[in-house]
Amino acid sequence: MGWFSDDIETMDHLFVHSLQDIYYAEQQIEKALPDMIEKATDAELRRAFQMHLRQTKAQIKRLDRVFKKIKRTPQAHKCPAIDGILDEAGEIAGDVGDQVVLNAALIAAAQAVEHYEITRYGTLTSWAKLLGHTEVAKLLFMSLKEEKATDKKLNDIAKRKINKKALARQPKPLSVEEKLEEAMIGIPVIG
Repeated sequence: MGWFSDDIETMDHLFVHSLQDIYYAEQQIEKALPDMIEKATDAELRRAFQMHLRQTKAQIKRLDRVFKKIKRTPQAHKCPAIDGILDEAGEIAGDVGDQVVLNAALIAAAQAVEHYEITRYGTLTSWAKLLGHTEVAKLLFMSLKEEKATDKKLNDIAKRKINKKALARQPKPLSVEEKLEEAMIGIPVIG
């Protein structure tokens, strides 16, 4: 059942489908965060990721409660959006050789995840209210507040120190062989 499929006929269907999306997303984020914690070299950033991992685990439990309140079995629905965001984060982290610059890349990747979660929880909170699920809306709003706070904290860490440190990094000098390779780019081979 996709967002624009015929299987979604009512707001309730759309609400449940979106809950399944965020449930899947939170599970994927829970799997991705330990790697981000391991790669982060800044102690404050590492602590922020560790705190977010604890929050993510609590948010999954909170979603279990949401499903129970609407009398549904907790079920994850594969979400290509979060998969794409996490895949891109992994690729970027693999491409960055400097640990200080990697910290900036990790924050950027984490904020992309946060922004996705903020949109989902914001929408779900509004829809829960619209559908008359007042208690569910309160639970979802708790997660929304946590996601916004995490995004703010990551933004603060980035602005206050990580981005400045990354900006100050200079590339390592090229070896003679690398200089020759660069110089030969675009020179046609004669032969």
